[in-house]
Amino acid sequence: MNAWLPLLVLASSLVPGLIIFALKEEHTRARIALNLGGAVIKLVLVGVMVWGVFQGQTYEARLPLLPGLELALQADALALLFVVLSSVLWLVTTIYAIGYLEDSPYRSRFFGFFSLCVTSTVGVALSGNLITFLLFYELLTLSTYPLIVHRATEVARRAAKTYLVYTLAGGALLLVGVVWLYTLAGTLSFTPRGFLSGLETQHSTALSVIFVLLIAGFGVKAAILPLHGWLPKAMVAPAPVSALLHAVAVVKAGAFGIVRVVHDVYGVEFADSLNLLMPLAILAAATILYGSVRALYQDDLKRRLAYSTVSQVSYIALGTAIAGPVAAIGGIVHLVHQGLMKITLFFCAGNLAETLGIHKISEMDGVGRRMPWTMAAFTLGAFGMIGVPPLAGFISKWYLGLGALEAGQGWVIWVLVGSSLLNAAYFLPILYAAWFKAPATHWPHERSFGRQETAWMLLLPPVLTALLSLAVGLLANTTFSPLQWAVFIASLEFMP
Repeated sequence: MNAWLPLLVLASSLVPGLIIFALKEEHTRARIALNLGGAVIKLVLVGVMVWGVFQGQTYEARLPLLPGLELALQADALALLFVVLSSVLWLVTTIYAIGYLEDSPYRSRFFGFFSLCVTSTVGVALSGNLITFLLFYELLTLSTYPLIVHRATEVARRAAKTYLVYTLAGGALLLVGVVWLYTLAGTLSFTPRGFLSGLETQHSTALSVIFVLLIAGFGVKAAILPLHGWLPKAMVAPAPVSALLHAVAVVKAGAFGIVRVVHDVYGVEFADSLNLLMPLAILAAATILYGSVRALYQDDLKRRLAYSTVSQVSYIALGTAIAGPVAAIGGIVHLVHQGLMKITLFFCAGNLAETLGIHKISEMDGVGRRMPWTMAAFTLGAFGMIGVPPLAGFISKWYLGLGALEAGQGWVIWVLVGSSLLNAAYFLPILYAAWFKAPATHWPHERSFGRQETAWMLLLPPVLTALLSLAVGLLANTTFSPLQWAVFIASLEFMP
């Protein structure tokens, strides 16, 4: 059973997705049952796996691929953190997507690829070696392309083409790095503190080039400067896709890959000895500030949120590159915290667009009076991004700041302060306009939902994720919080 459980976790979204492809558009109930049933089953299976790991169980599945190479799935602590995030947010996003696409065409195609996207993301999380990671990483590219192009407009086609060019180029760099690394090391299996330290004296130059290839390959999906250009354009996708891209799937898979390379391929000490981490930290810091500055000038709400993602995801890379346990905690926990906050913001943006036809920030005057629950959730997500205590974003920034001081990298404090001020500069005017300005005489395209501000399947998800982003901050010191999980993961890398 310990070998089968990782495979069952993958199958819980893969099998429903394949069945959904065969359903006709009018089979709405069957499609909803498969979507929600698969999401609930995955969450239960992941819960069993988490409980087992805390009891000392090991969950690992290995299938032969090529001589010397295996398809390896394993549930280590870092994998489980990402899998739990993906499973919880998949269920929430499924509820949202069902409500959002209620009257849309091609729903079977959408939800089929939606399920394949989640399967790929969970596969990335559970990968036990780089070749398995690469396979699921590329499957993620192919399964998200149809979601971006779903509306089939000319703008959607151009955005999807840009996405494909960027991500396939990144995948090619990644493939070169993985093959080259295998020829040098003879293994690709993720190992706490890395598996390359023995090659230091013989292949330091080659390993430095391979590191650049791997970080560039993962950096495309993580939207690190200057590889971020696809992300703002991909905002033409439906709101559930935008939420999934930014909070769970694509950008998070790239950031997760960077963490894996530094922690479980090179090891922090070895990567630092090759002088690889400081350039990564500087690049992450530049991306954080650049994304925040670009966000200031966007009137389109989803594009502002997209540039915010460019900035926020690089906190993960920054925490990984600072080379200290406290900073690593801040970077790892931000995998979860950024996901909760950003998915809340995109859900709310989708609600405004679907209910009132609002797409631009300049159209949001007084919208808080018309949609108070939606804007309350948006406010919590925005305050979290700014770093207001006790929300999730504050916890991440606090540990990144402490870790920077611990590692003697005081310059990082100025990056965090500057980023937080810029976050406030592009979020607070939205909140002021929504809550304090007089509402418009009419909205761009209003739909009526009776006494409700919008459909309940659109309202429940952002309220739930906003409360979760508050809860993980308030309960950060409890045993099973994402923060304590990140503390445990960092201890495996840094403690003797």
